[in-house]
Amino acid sequence: MSRVYLETTILSYLAARPSRDLITAANQQLTHEWWEHRRRDFLPCVSEAVTREARAGDPQVAAQRSELVAGLPLLAITDEVILLAEALVRRGPLPPKAATDAVHIAVAAVHAVDYLLTWNCKHIANAEMRHRVLAVCEGRGHRMPVICTPAELMGE
Repeated sequence: MSRVYLETTILSYLAARPSRDLITAANQQLTHEWWEHRRRDFLPCVSEAVTREARAGDPQVAAQRSELVAGLPLLAITDEVILLAEALVRRGPLPPKAATDAVHIAVAAVHAVDYLLTWNCKHIANAEMRHRVLAVCEGRGHRMPVICTPAELMGE
């Protein structure tokens, strides 16, 4: 069974009140559909970076996000994860302000996770940055996970 790393935006879309913005509302709906219908086809996992971000913000919503990840396998932020995350920022695919996003990618790559599921299309699921992220991952001996949104991982 394929493993999927759940980046924090997935939890945020699951726990948030329905948005009034049509695109965000549609993405929230897709996330709920993926969670209900596709999650069981994968082995979801997270890292301490996800749990830390999930606990931030509005206490009620943070509690919902934390509940969603309770019991999921926790992938370690190892020295190699830190080195890869630093390389993703230092070599330029990700700006310094996206250091936590680099950690998400690095955790998934170092632990050889099959998919990284996210709605962060600015720094993670970004087609223009993908080839540079791939080059950094492969340059350090890691296979980049397939980075995608729930819409792309809905199956047939």
